[in-house]
Amino acid sequence: MQLAISSKFSDLVELLHHRALHQSEKTGFIFLRNGDMESGRLTYRELDSAARAIAAQIQAIANVGERALLLFPPGLEFVTAFFGCLYAGLITVPTHIFRANQNLSKILAIAADSQASVVLTTTALLTNLKKQLAQNPTLAALRWLATDDIASHDGELWQQPSLSSDDLALFQYTSGSTGTPRGVMVSHGNLLHNSAQIKKSFEHTHDTRAVMWLPLYHDMGLIGGVLQPLYSGFTVTLMSPIDLLQKPYQWLQAITRYKAGTSGGPNFAYDLCIRKITPEQRESLDLSSWDVAFTGAEPVRAGTLEQFVVAFESCGFRREAFYPCYGLAEATLLVSGGVKAHPPVIRHVEATSLAHHQVPAALAELEGSRPIVGCGHAWLGQKILIVDPKTLIQCPDGQIGEIWVSGLSVAKGYWNRPEETEKTFNAHLADGSEAPALRTGDLGFMQDGELFVTGRLKDLIIIRGRNHYPQDIELTVEQSHEVLVSGCGAAFTVEVKGVERLVVVHEVGRKYLRNIDVDDVVGNIRRAVAQQHELDTYALVLIRTASMPKTSSGKVQRHLCRAKFLDGTLDVVGIG
Repeated sequence: MQLAISSKFSDLVELLHHRALHQSEKTGFIFLRNGDMESGRLTYRELDSAARAIAAQIQAIANVGERALLLFPPGLEFVTAFFGCLYAGLITVPTHIFRANQNLSKILAIAADSQASVVLTTTALLTNLKKQLAQNPTLAALRWLATDDIASHDGELWQQPSLSSDDLALFQYTSGSTGTPRGVMVSHGNLLHNSAQIKKSFEHTHDTRAVMWLPLYHDMGLIGGVLQPLYSGFTVTLMSPIDLLQKPYQWLQAITRYKAGTSGGPNFAYDLCIRKITPEQRESLDLSSWDVAFTGAEPVRAGTLEQFVVAFESCGFRREAFYPCYGLAEATLLVSGGVKAHPPVIRHVEATSLAHHQVPAALAELEGSRPIVGCGHAWLGQKILIVDPKTLIQCPDGQIGEIWVSGLSVAKGYWNRPEETEKTFNAHLADGSEAPALRTGDLGFMQDGELFVTGRLKDLIIIRGRNHYPQDIELTVEQSHEVLVSGCGAAFTVEVKGVERLVVVHEVGRKYLRNIDVDDVVGNIRRAVAQQHELDTYALVLIRTASMPKTSSGKVQRHLCRAKFLDGTLDVVGIG
């Protein structure tokens, strides 16, 4: 019964066609230019018509199953092009936002790995790229199509492809927080099932209203901001992530203006609002409609949740609106989430127990404890296991292990990487008692049915036989001095004379750059890390604002930061 809509449609083309027939004049998408000015709207009928026209043009130059890069600035053109690809039977490959003078290395790498044959973009961007195309034979060899210059009557030539739920719809390139980006193969069935999970857990209806600023080329923005509104039949207002970063007030202003019930993002977005929205601006906000403030993609910090509630409860924001969740591209998107009406579940864990991958049964707020925010439970037949990554034996409640996931949302594997696919997507318990599962590489534990995520397996810091989570050290560091930017630090180890030593890299706030007392900041960090974690810091590097390597979803790229530290390419302000 719960899976009725995902079994009713075998693919996303059928789903959009259904909306175009039965909710033809319903506005599906609105886009805000500069964060506050409507620049376009799309009804489901208009989206279906545009997708047919784009698909007809694609079918004239490409065959079913080929890959198409989507190279677009934020806007509704991305939405129509995405569905145009699906209507043509192509596999979509969303890519990063392109900016003038941008290094094309990421786009070239994705184009080569995906073996793309077509690039969809806008007329303006194609014009701006002419110089680069002339200098780059790889890009020039691709078939380029500007989708905003296609007449709607071209859709009369469209031929509907024969698709099934097992057919691939998307290559979602991983953000690269732990290594080289890889193309996750996501099927129509994966997307429909994950959309059903989100609809069920968020309790979405046709009357839901949402505001989304997340990048549409990233899984959270694409599936949460484009496919979920279509799946549930409601209206979403989209805005550029750049507008959020520059003026976070515009995000909450859009929620106020459109009376949105669903919106959210990684922890850093809430932190930006806390720090940059003034008391005068808060007076104009009404957040009483916001009942699903989802937060995921990076560690959810209990302190940020509490500070946000304190800052915005006068605007009508309620603690119960916060919706911590957990997911990853390899599982399409959502893996776990809580009950909409319940406040976040927070447990306090002794830091010393975390070092031994154990969580005490009696979880109480004590001196030296660390608050961990729960990320809910699995939905619609999905299953979460906590497994010892060495013995491959399932862990009992309260013991930390690797998070494994099985179910219909787990993707098909990595494109052209059979060995990695087998290792990551077809894991088995030592006793063979469970179906094959996805190894997420994330660490966590279960307590009373709630999933708590503690860190990444590959990021774990081991010094003198003790385990330390980099997130814990990074939080200690950022709280040690006012000049340090929240959520912009990286802790990792380097080998020095055969011994693992701790390195900390952290951004300095822009307004402090000119008059920073490096010795004072470094001294505070060393004392805090020594007191809280009993660790000596081998090297401390203070870097310029906005220079920390991060993924498209805002995760700190510790491995890349470590590489930059070793080769001396960090944008250094001071060293200690």
